[in-house]
Amino acid sequence: MDLVGACRAFVGVGEHGSFTVGAAAVRMSQSVASRRIAALEERFGEQLFERSSRRVVLTPYGRELLPAAREVVRASEALLHEAEAAKHRPWRLAVPGTCSIAALARLVAEARGHGVTLDLRPAAPARRRELVHSQQVRAALLAVPPDEATWSVPLGLATAGEDPDVKRVYLETLRIGRASLGPPRRVWLQQEDDVPHIRDPLTRLRDALGLRPAQLVAAPDLTTAAAEVLCTHDLLLCSPAQAEELALAWRPIGDLRLSRGFALTAAGDGDPQHIEARLGDAIARCLGADHRTRAGAGTAGRTTA
Repeated sequence: MDLVGACRAFVGVGEHGSFTVGAAAVRMSQSVASRRIAALEERFGEQLFERSSRRVVLTPYGRELLPAAREVVRASEALLHEAEAAKHRPWRLAVPGTCSIAALARLVAEARGHGVTLDLRPAAPARRRELVHSQQVRAALLAVPPDEATWSVPLGLATAGEDPDVKRVYLETLRIGRASLGPPRRVWLQQEDDVPHIRDPLTRLRDALGLRPAQLVAAPDLTTAAAEVLCTHDLLLCSPAQAEELALAWRPIGDLRLSRGFALTAAGDGDPQHIEARLGDAIARCLGADHRTRAGAGTAGRTTA
């Protein structure tokens, strides 16, 4: 039995004192309203209406149940309203600050095509972790080591000058010799890459090659780093997509292989699997990932502690 539908018919007829008018008030035919009320009476084992007179009158039992039936109808309508609102409520997601405006806009547009309204919050790695732990966002794309990542973005070094003969950039070429003129060339790290699984291998390689500590610099922001690269011989650690956006020449690093790893992590006891299932490919495009991987068994859908 459709309990909500039966209660709606009961309330309509009970409030209007007529099967015809009451059924019309709740947008159902008289025959349907009659069948639903009969089913309700059969279920309760009591009559709800006196049908002997020309006007439909509630029985004492019916008068007792009418307020509760109203509550059932109101609760069902409230549930339907919340269910519809939830479809359009923004899904607040913390994303890397390295994503371009165009990439973020495409992600939002693709999400709408999947029935998801995104509210994106670009932030640095540490801030994204804070946002998801404090539940200021429903989920975040956290920076993780490559073996824990769902999405992987290759990193290389970009310069302002194009040299078609250079296929890879080796950091040993930045070593300062006695005959070297001018300031030493530097490698600029963005905030997104100032994380242990990227910064530490670069630092160890810098020291092993005998480069100066100041040749590996953490930039306060991408604008500062890009400006230095554009007006000097410095290099920017970045993704191919970022290099293209900045009109820089990108090459992989010859000494080691680095990549940004990202995993979608939900706040509290939330479950982001449905978002990853719908938007996984769109997120990959937004990040500039070369592929999607699910190598980390515990990565997809994991939540914060």
